Amino acid sequence: MARKRNPQPVDFLRRRLLKHQAGLADHRPIDHGRDDGDPLEDLDVRLRRMLDIVTRPLRNPKNMIFFVMYDIESNKVRRSVVKYLERMGCHRVQKSIFLADLPASVCERIQADLAEVQAMYDNQDSIMVVPLSLEQVKTMHIIGQNIDLDLIVKTRSTMFF
Repeated sequence: MARKRNPQPVDFLRRRLLKHQAGLADHRPIDHGRDDGDPLEDLDVRLRRMLDIVTRPLRNPKNMIFFVMYDIESNKVRRSVVKYLERMGCHRVQKSIFLADLPASVCERIQADLAEVQAMYDNQDSIMVVPLSLEQVKTMHIIGQNIDLDLIVKTRSTMFF
């Protein structure tokens, strides 16, 4: 009786490399106009996650706050990048923007993995990793929704005359 092999889970970068080596990266996948799968959570939920990062009383001093933003044509690659970022602990704040408060080493790993994935494909895609200070995050403004982020973050001060 043959023994079943228990294969090790293949990480994100290895999976992308295997597809590239199999010749799947040399052609453009057919884009049927589909989204990257999961619908966005309600804006309130996404804002609460952002604000949890900003208002957390005890942040790890070795962590860094950063955005990951991308413009990726291929639905298949975009879906795998979304799943990868979520597994790494990034929080989706818009369709193509993630916010994270993670150790600097994790941020560097994310940058390296995404750079390798980008290099595998002949495309016009772009991925940006933008470090932020806590003060920059606290001064963000949301335009287009009926939400006053300044009020939620409590950065306003009231003066009485």
